[in-house]
Parts: sequence; structure tokens; C-alpha cells
Amino acid sequence: MLDHFGIRKAVAVAHSGGGGPALGLALQCPERTQAVALIAPGIHDYPWPENDPYLQECDSLIAAGDRGSLVSLGLRTWAPAGADAAIAAMMRGAVSSWFEIGDLERTDPPGFGVLGAVRIPAVMLLGDQEYPMVADVSQKIAARLSGCRTILVPGADHLLPLREPALLANAIADVTG
Repeated sequence: MLDHFGIRKAVAVAHSGGGGPALGLALQCPERTQAVALIAPGIHDYPWPENDPYLQECDSLIAAGDRGSLVSLGLRTWAPAGADAAIAAMMRGAVSSWFEIGDLERTDPPGFGVLGAVRIPAVMLLGDQEYPMVADVSQKIAARLSGCRTILVPGADHLLPLREPALLANAIADVTG
């Protein structure tokens, strides 16, 4: 994609599950990655416990095809700071996409164990109302990145880009120097 748009070097900004691809860019193409800004990042090969309540309920609801209950679960889990009509609509869209992706989704190469190789400026933002397992993986990702600055955001949940867009924009500007 960078080649398609003629971009020589980019700042990888990623939220949630986008953390894996952004970190993959930093690992696979460090010469093309100026910095990374991560918002409550995940990475696919982090060992998420199988007994996690969200994962268990989510898997059950997906198997049942219960989109309405998945939206409710998503709002309870990812938006404990509150949800308006726009956030509910966004959650409905996210749930719908899980059913549409099907076999198109591809797993990123393993990355969690080699994050120490990332040697570019990095910042990680995390809301203090984040889901515990996401907070755990986010903090462990940041700890593995050399010199990663961590910003804990009071009152923010997983939807931090919607809750604090100016703070996020400033963090991105700061990490790019």
C-alpha cells in the first residue's frame, strides 16, 4: 500500500487489533516505519487466556449467530464509559463485519516474542477503563518496545480515539518529533 501511494516512510497508527499489522510493519520494514503510535493495541500471538469471560461469551454468541447480544456484549466490554447512538451503530457495524470477513482474514506472522527488535520511536495510549486483558497485553507490548512512552488516559475506555481525539493527535505529533 505504501508503494501504491508513493509513501517512502510512514508513521504506523493503530488501534486495538490493528496493533499487530502496525507492529508487523515496524518489524518487517523498519526502514519504512518512522514511528508507531498504538492505542490499546493487541497482537494476535499474545496468549489470551481461554477462560477469559469476554472470549467465552463472545465465542458462544458468534456460534449462535446472535448479533444483538454481541452488540450488547461489545458495548458493555468496550464502552463502559458510555455509549451514544453513534457508538452503538459503530458496534453494530463491527459485529456485522465479523460475520462478513469469513475466510478473508489472514493471521499476521508471529510478533509478540520479537518486539524487542523494534527500535523506532513509539507511544502507547491506554484508557484507565480498558478491558483488563487488553490493558494487560497493551502494557506488555509497550514494555517490549525500546523506549516506548505509555500514556494512561483517565476516564477513557477502549474507544479512546473517540473519547480523546486531541490527546491522540498530540501523542502522534510528539512521537514523530
